[in-house]
Amino acid sequence: MARLCQLPPAARRSITFDRGTEFRDHKAMKDTLGTDIWYCDPHSPWQRGMIENSNGILRRDMPRKTDIKDIEMIQFMANSTPRKCLGYKTPEEMFIQKLNGALDM
Repeated sequence: MARLCQLPPAARRSITFDRGTEFRDHKAMKDTLGTDIWYCDPHSPWQRGMIENSNGILRRDMPRKTDIKDIEMIQFMANSTPRKCLGYKTPEEMFIQKLNGALDM
């Protein structure tokens, strides 16, 4: 939540989660951020295709039981890898592009 608070309100109008227990504090997030929270339907991975694709990319080099000691390096690798679904831009490039668009609103 602390990182999301740093974004302008237009860049955090809504967030879509899967049904993981890590999102159990969604009400506090909604109240704190003023953000609409949405959930995908259970057993419907097609509703979160980008997330599933990202998970697949991470699991190529990092099996499920991997001890995550250097999360920043993992984040960097994931966010600096060009994706076909993003027109061969990186997630970081797309985020900055969308963020600049939100700031122009």
